[in-house]
Amino acid sequence: MIVSMKWMFLWAAMAMVQAGTVEHPELAGIKTVYLLPMTSSLDQFLAARLTKGGAVQVVTDPKLADAVLTDYIGAGLEEKLNSLYGEKKQADVKDKDKDKESSQPSFSASPGAGHSKGTIFLIDRKTRSVIWSDYVPPKSTQPEDLNRAADRIASQLEKEKKGKRDK
Repeated sequence: MIVSMKWMFLWAAMAMVQAGTVEHPELAGIKTVYLLPMTSSLDQFLAARLTKGGAVQVVTDPKLADAVLTDYIGAGLEEKLNSLYGEKKQADVKDKDKDKESSQPSFSASPGAGHSKGTIFLIDRKTRSVIWSDYVPPKSTQPEDLNRAADRIASQLEKEKKGKRDK
């Protein structure tokens, strides 16, 4: 009986891998994205590629977006989201105050200060949670390299929206 249970578990795991199980089910609800300015204008290359791919619609009005794409997180992002969407609801602020007491301080003071070198974050506009991220560092700041990085990021997002992930 133990052997057959192990085989059933293995078979189920293999079936899920072959079926391309969704690792990020919250991606299904994301239809529109707003891109914050990114290092070396990567946001411009991403906007072009995402528009071409069709997995999400890029919007220029942040109030129309389901999510925000950015290359930084922390206090600077929180301030930017507050300026775009207003303060979080009072219940969220109370929970955040509890978290502040037990968490370490953020070191990103302004949107440009904490920009990463290749990490992209998709932030749910309503919950302000990171719902997807990827690490795709461009080889350089040359347009060809930024375009290639944008292509890889957009391709990965499209695959994961469909429930498949490159390993």
